[in-house]
Amino acid sequence: MKLKLKLIGVFLFLLFMIQLMPQFLPVQLIIQNSVRLFTEEEKIVYLSRNGIVEEIELEKYLMGVVPSEMPVTFELEALKAQAVAARSFVVSRNYQVDDTTSSQVYKDEETLRSQWQENYEAYAAKIQEAVQSTKNEILMYDEQIVNATFFSSSNGKTNNAQDYWVSAVPYLVSVDSPWDHQTKEDNTRSASFNWSEVNALLGEVSLIEIMSYYDNGYVKEVLVNETYYSGREIREMFQLSSSAFQIVQNEEGLVFETVGSGHGVGMSQYGAFGMALEGYNYQEILKHYYQGAEIAGL
Repeated sequence: MKLKLKLIGVFLFLLFMIQLMPQFLPVQLIIQNSVRLFTEEEKIVYLSRNGIVEEIELEKYLMGVVPSEMPVTFELEALKAQAVAARSFVVSRNYQVDDTTSSQVYKDEETLRSQWQENYEAYAAKIQEAVQSTKNEILMYDEQIVNATFFSSSNGKTNNAQDYWVSAVPYLVSVDSPWDHQTKEDNTRSASFNWSEVNALLGEVSLIEIMSYYDNGYVKEVLVNETYYSGREIREMFQLSSSAFQIVQNEEGLVFETVGSGHGVGMSQYGAFGMALEGYNYQEILKHYYQGAEIAGL
């Protein structure tokens, strides 16, 4: 009888502990056969704005990011893809970001109301659907959170990470993106600089010539006099839309003819828009631009 009572007591104790355990265990992120751990507290975004750090719940934060980074008039599936990419981006940075293009642009409700005016309710509902229908979804690659970089539009192909930055990233590789030309009217642009402006940036120029391109059409090297510059360096010096460019010289100075807008690495937003118009869903869009990545839940 005593043994039976002891066994009942042990059983009740174990049952009590099992009920308590969820209060102390972190939330599990499961992808295939691997497990990554996150705590509930980590779902608070620490947003630096005007020198002040604000604490905002993750999904609410995304309500201010998605329409700031992608036109709200885009197809819903494109907005869903943006929501997952933006969520992955902030989680990969340990939930610590600012509200500029250095991280992700964020606009609060007051700003969006002023911007959208009579369309606020309809647009806010659309963004809410994009965010809530993908709630807690992020991109993973090889058990790591994807650095889900994105940009406006490409030259018809996206850029390899190592061709614009320094290191290769297996899921940030060049892919075809023909939709950009169809969806972005000003995808090809011209930027003119007189010789005074050119010389102020590069010194007295006697020779400037593009020496090589990457296979995807982005500029690799530019020779200026006897100095070599990367396509990225020239783009940033002259604040060009893209590092996919040609240079035309004339008596007045230089004309850069660019294709695309942004660094070109990761998801093309106008490409995502074009894919959505053709009937692709957000999972297909994300898997196209982040090669080998999988969608998982926080």
